[in-house]
Amino acid sequence: MSGGSDARPPAGVSGSVRARQRPEVRRAMIVAAAREVIVRRGVGSTGLRDIAAEAGVSVGTVTYHFGSVAEILNEVVVLETERFYGAIVDAVDAEPDPVKAVRMLVEPLFAEREEVRQHWRIWSDYWTAVVRRPEVAAEYAERIRVWEACLARAVRRGVDAGVFTPSAEPEVVALKLAAYSDGVATQIQQGVPGLTNAVALEWMWGFLEHELGEPLAGSEPAPLVRR
Repeated sequence: MSGGSDARPPAGVSGSVRARQRPEVRRAMIVAAAREVIVRRGVGSTGLRDIAAEAGVSVGTVTYHFGSVAEILNEVVVLETERFYGAIVDAVDAEPDPVKAVRMLVEPLFAEREEVRQHWRIWSDYWTAVVRRPEVAAEYAERIRVWEACLARAVRRGVDAGVFTPSAEPEVVALKLAAYSDGVATQIQQGVPGLTNAVALEWMWGFLEHELGEPLAGSEPAPLVRR
């Protein structure tokens, strides 16, 4: 199996320039291309040929770097996690007000933005793939659960400050909300009548008030933090 020497350069880029790309650059390019295809077509309709065509390389180049679509999907989800949550998590960890911190973390999940729709399309497809093959996510768990871990830290700060009186340990509350938000977002993706992002966010606040003993919906909305 050969490396990237058989790559097909896109218009305006010479083969010699493409041939000088480092392996890590080529891998990143393939992962970015896979994300675009998955957003458009879904994981179930995405194959190696589709990813190769989007990246402008041969199938052989893709299989040189990745053993399967499942492996590429894991890398797509890691990339998506870093892109969608990276700056938000940094801002939340630096926010001293635990109520504001939780709002900063939850509100972007159901914002009316195209990037949010794409995010949940990727995540919904990913969890469907994991149900069929649990081993797919095993080694990536820590890298993709950064939102959940950040929420647990924010709740812990609220407990230490006497603001929150959670019904369970912060890690359990965070896991519950992660599972709840994933399920609600999947339902939105399926087009359930009447279920909008605004409704979903109201549900999140209701859940958190029940779990934390503190209302969050009445606070001044926190800004969406972007890169």
